[in-house]
Amino acid sequence: LNGKRTTQNIMLDVIIGLAPAMLASIVYFGVKAAAVILTCVASCVLSEFLCRKVMKRPQTVGDLSCVVTGVLLALNLPATIHPLIAVFGSVVAIVVVKQMFGGIGQNFVNPALTARITLMTPFPARMTHWVAPFDYAATADSITTATPLGILKEGGGALPSYLDLFLGKTGGCLGETCALAILIGGIYLIARRVISPVIPVTYLATAAVFSLLFGRDPIFDLLSGGLMLGAFFMATDYVTSPITPNGQIVYGVILGLLTGVFRLWGASPEGVSYAIILSNLFVPMIERFTLPKAFGKEGKKA
Repeated sequence: LNGKRTTQNIMLDVIIGLAPAMLASIVYFGVKAAAVILTCVASCVLSEFLCRKVMKRPQTVGDLSCVVTGVLLALNLPATIHPLIAVFGSVVAIVVVKQMFGGIGQNFVNPALTARITLMTPFPARMTHWVAPFDYAATADSITTATPLGILKEGGGALPSYLDLFLGKTGGCLGETCALAILIGGIYLIARRVISPVIPVTYLATAAVFSLLFGRDPIFDLLSGGLMLGAFFMATDYVTSPITPNGQIVYGVILGLLTGVFRLWGASPEGVSYAIILSNLFVPMIERFTLPKAFGKEGKKA
C-alpha cells in the first residue's frame, strides 16, 4: 500500500482529510452532529471487534478502516437521525458489507454508502429529515427544510447562492453541505498521495458536462448534494475502484454519467450514492478491459 505506508497510516490520513467536514457539520448542526459521528464510529468499531472475535479471526480494529467507515456513514446521515438507526447502519456497513465478505480489501461495494442505501428503504422519512443550519434546537419532529437539489427538483422556492453552497449554509446530510470543507480534505489527500486526482477530477468534470448538456447549472450541481464528498472520499476507495490509470478515467466518466442520469430522471433529487455503488459493480469489468497487455509473451504454436 503506497510503498512503505501501512493501512493504518493511510486511514489516519483519510480521517484527517475528513476532519474539516466533521468540524463544519458540528458548526452548522451543533452537538447533534457530533453525537451522530460518535455513535457511528463507536458502533462501527464495536461491530468490527465483536465480529472478528466471533469469527475467531485476527483483530483489525487497529487499522482504523472501521473508524473511516463510521465517519463516512455519519456524514451521509441527517443531523436528527435516531441513534438506533445510526447503530443499525453501522452494523450493516461493518458486519454485512465488510466482514461477511472477508474484511478489508474483500468488499466489492462501499460499506458506508451501501448502509445508507439500506437505511433509505425502511426509514425514508428519517433519512430525509433535513434541518436548517444553525437550528440547534431542531429535533426529529421539527419542520424540515429542503435541500438545494430538492428545491431544484420540485421547482419551487429560491435556490441558495453559490456562496451559500460553497460554505455549506444549506440543508442536507452532515457531510454534503460544505463544499469548502470537502475540498480542503480532498486536496490534503492528494497532496499526501493517498488518492490520485484522476477519479475525482474525471467524475466532477463529467458530471459538470452532463449538467451543461441537459440545461442545468453545472456549478450548482457540483456544489450541491453529496457529489464532492463522493468524488473525493468514496469513489476513490482503494478496494472498490480501479487500479489502472485508464480504468480510473473510465470509472470517473461512468460515475459522472450515472449521477447526472439519477439526478435528472431518478425519483430522488440526489444520485451520488446509487451512482457509486453501481459503478463499484463495474470495476472488475473496467479493469479487465483497461489492464495493460503484457509484452513478450509467446504466441500460440501452429
